[in-house]
Amino acid sequence: MKVLISGGGTGGHIFPAIAIAKALQRLRPDVEILFVGAKGKMEMDKVPSAGFPIKGLWISGFNRSLSASNLIFPIKLMVSSIDAYQILRKFHPDIVVGVGGFASGPVLRIASYLKIPIVIQEQNSFPGVTNRILAKKASRIFTAYPDMEEFFPAEKTLLTGNPVRREVIKIEGKREEGLSYLELQDNLTTIMVIGGSQGALSINEAVKNCFLINNTQWIWQTGKYYYETAKLFVSKNQLKNVRVRDFIDRIDLAYAAADVIISRAGAIAISELCVVGKPSILVPYPYAAANHQMHNARRLEAARAAILIKDNELQNSLFTTLQQLIMDKDWQKSLSTNISKWGIPDADERIAQEIIQMVENSKPATP
Repeated sequence: MKVLISGGGTGGHIFPAIAIAKALQRLRPDVEILFVGAKGKMEMDKVPSAGFPIKGLWISGFNRSLSASNLIFPIKLMVSSIDAYQILRKFHPDIVVGVGGFASGPVLRIASYLKIPIVIQEQNSFPGVTNRILAKKASRIFTAYPDMEEFFPAEKTLLTGNPVRREVIKIEGKREEGLSYLELQDNLTTIMVIGGSQGALSINEAVKNCFLINNTQWIWQTGKYYYETAKLFVSKNQLKNVRVRDFIDRIDLAYAAADVIISRAGAIAISELCVVGKPSILVPYPYAAANHQMHNARRLEAARAAILIKDNELQNSLFTTLQQLIMDKDWQKSLSTNISKWGIPDADERIAQEIIQMVENSKPATP
């Protein structure tokens, strides 16, 4: 069985793709997997690190504003389509999985032309342009949110949730280990701040006003660009209740130790928060493509499963909102209960099982 997985550009595309690949390996040890990504993007490092081969295409996104880079886009699209054709003919996959991102467009389009079955995994509540176009050709569309029929054909759409890294969401029984790992106390409310792997400047600036809230301690993942500034701030103000990290390797222990989480609203971040089930304040990144993060956060806010604070309201609203949440245990419990309803911890295997079944059903029976 051969499966080609295409897409990337951001962790929100890459990590679900890797999770699907690992689930396929668990369920079908004989599977052969090949990734196709965009040259120069993070998948060219992350995928080999996860143990999978990858081919790179010379492709990038089309800039929605006037840009000189758009002049070369048709050439990139033509070259990447030719390369995708050659990769597909040589690897000869039984099925092609698109996870969104630059490379998925030409690969899935050529796969469809070659009559190779294609499936799409859409991480967001508002699909990207590429996936909306490719949906017409797809045999199946795996979604993270319900009621996606306004974007995709209902008969093709299957709610599976977003695949998340299993080592990240296994937090049961790890609270004490997490507190010890981060050198925190057991009798204080632990607030975790995480803006993504690169951090979030607006969140980092806003939380500095909140560190003096009574009976709190903090896990502050700043991202590498703000790390030195944050360390200097903590040292200068002698904040013994704040643990600063540029990146947290054992994010499972941080999740386990946290009582409240402040986070961006990327698709995978939200999927992890739904599984770990902690009260969360979501601050959507205002410049995300197609405003994906705002759409994601609004879905949870409407279900009373998370608190949404807009990026431009953060400085004025975060302190008061956070203080109210910390004091209101019933509100915390309600948020935790409601967000947990959205968690699908086995999304990776749901998708993998469907892919395997599609391939097996499409092959002729052995004589």
